[in-house]
Amino acid sequence: MMRNNININAALEEVREKYISSNPESRVKNAEAKQVMPGGNTRTALYYSPFPVTIARGEGAHIWDVDGHSYADFLVEFTAGLYGHSDPIIANAVHAALDKGLVLGGPNLIEAELARLMCDRFPAVERLRFCNSGTESNIFALSAARAFTGRTDILVVEGSYHGGPLSFEGESPLTLPFPIHKMTYNDPQGAVEKIRALGNKLAVVLVEPVIGAGGGIPASSEFLLSLRSATEETGALLIFDEVMTSRLSSGGMHGYHGIKPDVVTFGKYLGGGLTFGAFGGRADIIDKFDPSKPGGWAHAGTFNNNILTMAAGHAGLSKVYTPDVANEFFERGTSYMKSMQKAVSDLDLPIQITGMGSMMVFHVTDKVPSAPLDSSQKPNDLFELLHLDMMERGQYYARRGMINLSLPMTQVDLDNFQAAFIDVLETRAPIIRSVFSKIQGG
Repeated sequence: MMRNNININAALEEVREKYISSNPESRVKNAEAKQVMPGGNTRTALYYSPFPVTIARGEGAHIWDVDGHSYADFLVEFTAGLYGHSDPIIANAVHAALDKGLVLGGPNLIEAELARLMCDRFPAVERLRFCNSGTESNIFALSAARAFTGRTDILVVEGSYHGGPLSFEGESPLTLPFPIHKMTYNDPQGAVEKIRALGNKLAVVLVEPVIGAGGGIPASSEFLLSLRSATEETGALLIFDEVMTSRLSSGGMHGYHGIKPDVVTFGKYLGGGLTFGAFGGRADIIDKFDPSKPGGWAHAGTFNNNILTMAAGHAGLSKVYTPDVANEFFERGTSYMKSMQKAVSDLDLPIQITGMGSMMVFHVTDKVPSAPLDSSQKPNDLFELLHLDMMERGQYYARRGMINLSLPMTQVDLDNFQAAFIDVLETRAPIIRSVFSKIQGG
């Protein structure tokens, strides 16, 4: 039990000191890494203060750091680690691919099979191109939409994230210099008005059917249908970013809602744990990339069809995460999220859990958010405190409050995480109420 549980600054000082003393090897590794990488880090999302633990290995649904601590992995690599750390079917597929050579420099035996699986599985996908990340897939999809329509402007959700150079929470100097306009998530009327006002300047609307970095908030069917109707009316294209959400049902979230966007972008788990990206959709759009046709759009990428990703992705989608398993996993995640929501509700604290299926996020607020919260409403110190408390209890998730499930998790894993989470919230209840009161201006 922590000594300081009234003042957040005192509580944070105490928990940070304990974290630092408990992780001496990770502290050393981080200091060494800083000599060659800014902040000792090459991926911003994996950094958290006072320093992140260095992960030594993973097995099943668990990871171990260099100081020997074990954690139940509820980060799940921001949804990419769907299969856990040691699925034998995927491992065997990768080993078999290794035996046949790596950089083959030509079409291989597996890429078209994986593309066929995805075209058959996701209703809006008639043709498909592979790339190397979800970020790449969104960049190519946006560029293709602008080229196909001959228009310039892009409409996105305020507070959304579609890759490092496509971040729309506030202003970033690294955001690609597209003409960008923003709409409010889950505001059908406002979105339609913006689409119509932009008229023939608007090339494309880009949206996540469950917003990821913006808070795990599901889009309403009404909102998504309004985007589909208004873009068809004005001649703009509609892109669903399903980099995260395609795991949520057998046909992705566009299949779940019965809505066909013009293009869908993919990434994360579909590479079986290896680097992966893809974009697909209407044949008349994606066929513009056909290099056998005059004027075909160039689409380069040395590792687009790398044999390890193709092998792991095909094995995962064909043998492990079949449509039936995807739907069952969605139901399992939904049941767990409801259990978490009920347990949190019983505490009568300003904590809300949003999400769908196996992806969820908790928020410090008294009302369930329907759109990303403003940065002024996000108490970073409190999120740090809760995160370090949970790590002390052997639970690993995203500091921003994102919690994801993986296939190898057992009911014991789920129960232990929930028990730890509720214990932390109960322990920190006075601080949570105090911080929320300050957010509200009380």
